[in-house]
Amino acid sequence: SQIFWLGKDRCLRPMLAPHLYFVLKDLLRLWEKPVRIFEIGSCFRKESQGAQHANEFTMLNLVEMGLEREIRNHRLEELASMITGAAGVDDYIFEPVDSAVYGETIDILAGENRLEIGSSALGPHALDRAWQITDTWVGIGFGLERLLMVAENIKSMGRLGRSLGYLDGIRLNL
Repeated sequence: SQIFWLGKDRCLRPMLAPHLYFVLKDLLRLWEKPVRIFEIGSCFRKESQGAQHANEFTMLNLVEMGLEREIRNHRLEELASMITGAAGVDDYIFEPVDSAVYGETIDILAGENRLEIGSSALGPHALDRAWQITDTWVGIGFGLERLLMVAENIKSMGRLGRSLGYLDGIRLNL
């Protein structure tokens, strides 16, 4: 229900993870573990429209594969701290959430209204087999527009994302 289908077997990219799986599989043959990569790209989701939701948004996704199982949660916290710190966001919490896809994810909520700025998961996961992924991993994705909303204390993401109504954060229909 969140995916923009363009036909029977084609859709707009709802997340970055499938592409990262493809890249990681190749890098694991070439590099020593753990392999650490990131990607920034557009994602598209059918979600409720409003000040805090956009059908198109920019995601920063960080994935580390091949790390020791017992340090995954700690590493996830380090990654979240690195990104939120770089954005100037120090008021955030982690919240476990049931996920239809991953079973359980860990959301990163920030600011006074506890806006979800990121979501993370640990693996291996049952879905990984389809991509020939068997190693342990951590992954965390941040919605950059929402991260900026919290960092700059902005109530609406309209001026932060791609838009026909804004250019460099300034309304075009003044």
